[in-house]
Amino acid sequence: MAKYICSLCKYVYDEDVGIPEKGIAPGTKWCDLPDDWVCPLCGSPKKEFELLEGQASVPKKEEEKRAEPKKVIAGKKDLVGSVKVPAGYGDDDLRELSYAEAAVLCSNLSKGCEKQYLMEESAAFKEIADYYMAKAGKVEGTFDDLMALINDNLATNEDALKIGKKSGDRGAYRVTLWNNSVAKILDSLMNRFSKEGNALLENTNIYVCDICGFIYVGDVPPAICPICKVPNAKLLKVGRV
Repeated sequence: MAKYICSLCKYVYDEDVGIPEKGIAPGTKWCDLPDDWVCPLCGSPKKEFELLEGQASVPKKEEEKRAEPKKVIAGKKDLVGSVKVPAGYGDDDLRELSYAEAAVLCSNLSKGCEKQYLMEESAAFKEIADYYMAKAGKVEGTFDDLMALINDNLATNEDALKIGKKSGDRGAYRVTLWNNSVAKILDSLMNRFSKEGNALLENTNIYVCDICGFIYVGDVPPAICPICKVPNAKLLKVGRV
């Protein structure tokens, strides 16, 4: 029997084993799982799973095929001067960051420094992030606004991953990869929420990774973050409905 791996958090579904604690008996084939089944670790839909390497492949549904990445213009360089950037990006796209965007940027830099044990730098970026967040005040928005931001993020992630990999900067590539995974997980959760409403969150906990932003809905968080691999002490409980 086959094994399938989540492309986002690397959870493996083994047809031989099933998930008895979730009511899925050993021997349950992948094709027999409900269409609305989601990864028990990160909540991603079935389309985010792939056959483990070395096993017989099965045709994917047309709607599950991934979109082709955008082409890259030869000769055009980014601010560093050595990496090609995708079509549609240039000096005209540069703009001043809002206070909220500056706060998020500095917060992410703070967390990145913390992960590298650069505690002094982390504290400095956090102080700047707190300053900008205080200036920004409460950020207003609707469900549709958030979905639009997520979709825009997903649409540009393929290009960002190419740029990060091409640059040879492993740290930048890793962070972009985290962002891509977290955006897909958030998209999955938002789509589930649009169908299930508050029932998705009733009588359970919500945890957010303080390093990469991974969101987990469940009673007990995983031992380590499936995206950035920090211990679950960094998975902070943010609410109970």
